[in-house]
Amino acid sequence: MSTTPPPVSGAWSTDDPVGDRRFHTFATEHPFAVENGSVLRDVTVAYETWGELNDDASNAILVCHAWTGDSHAAGRSKPGHPAPGWWDDVIGPGKYIDTDRWFVVCPNVLGGCQGSTGPASPHPDDGRPYGSRFPVVTIRDMVRAQWHLMRHLGIDQWASVVGGSMGGMQVLEWAIMYPSRVRSLVPIASCMEASAQQIAWGVIGRRAIRLDPRWRGGDYYDAEPGDGPTEGLAIARQVAQVTFRSDNAFTQRFGRSLTDRAKIGDTFGLWQEFEVERYLQYHGDKLVNRFDANSYLIIGKAMDLHDVGRGRGGVERAMRRITVPNLTIGIDSDVLYPEYQQREMCSMLSLNGVANEYVQIESTHGHDAFLIHFDRVGEPIAKFLDQVDRNG
Repeated sequence: MSTTPPPVSGAWSTDDPVGDRRFHTFATEHPFAVENGSVLRDVTVAYETWGELNDDASNAILVCHAWTGDSHAAGRSKPGHPAPGWWDDVIGPGKYIDTDRWFVVCPNVLGGCQGSTGPASPHPDDGRPYGSRFPVVTIRDMVRAQWHLMRHLGIDQWASVVGGSMGGMQVLEWAIMYPSRVRSLVPIASCMEASAQQIAWGVIGRRAIRLDPRWRGGDYYDAEPGDGPTEGLAIARQVAQVTFRSDNAFTQRFGRSLTDRAKIGDTFGLWQEFEVERYLQYHGDKLVNRFDANSYLIIGKAMDLHDVGRGRGGVERAMRRITVPNLTIGIDSDVLYPEYQQREMCSMLSLNGVANEYVQIESTHGHDAFLIHFDRVGEPIAKFLDQVDRNG
């Protein structure tokens, strides 16, 4: 086990290698207003691209990441990117989203911590991290920031917007907010509005971070390594990790195994570890090295606030704004975003006369299956994009 103290924040900084990131900064002359009434200036969106934009800019696909994802959707690990792209088996030359054919863009969301403006970013007034000064943002705010990137890239319309989990929320908002800017949609393991249970899981994670004394109300960036809110963030991640997998996945992999039976004998100790405990601890400790506690709070809150019907006369009325073909993908073992939510989405679109297809992935892995079974998610996406391409 490493004795190196964890960083106060796992956020990317300008002192770190850039990797494959590119950056677009907007709101330099006029502020960017977010839904809660606050304004931001000098807003940066970090993004990565693959493939080449064609002459009429008609082959652009936007890929939207999930909660703790980032812009590195494809590519090898390298300086600036400690892990391979989270969808590296899906995006690339000759792959399901074929970059010999499509120009793919993946931005880090507003409020994130991997190059886009977020709580760990320097505030334009004093150069110190925003910390507690960073406002609550919504999925709609994230999409509006992506619209500025779209304009910067010279793209008038996305051939498709694709994303899983929180990425799927962005997909829906793109079609509702900018219906003329998208030709098709692929929401995966997502929902039209966050359910009470989904919000409940988020509340537990936020409370774990808030109760960490090293969180310091969100202003912890000048602390020494090892003195940041890593315990709270790790616990929040452990709670979330339980919802990302299914009961069958945990049972098949860990059962009731203890980490070291040889030391157990016939006695029981309060802190003897089950294998599943070590698994959760691993994922908690892993996240604190690559993510920021405040970004975790901000993005998690945005997911809980997600409701396409808010301020639009309800979900049904909002969904009527979606007029383009879509492929909706659900996962049969998903306990976080159960497949009934995706089926409801498809049913509503069908009633509105929108061309749509529902594909269900069979997997024991739960919500994370779209990040594990690349072939099962990639094949229907490739087929759908073929249709989009043929129909212009």
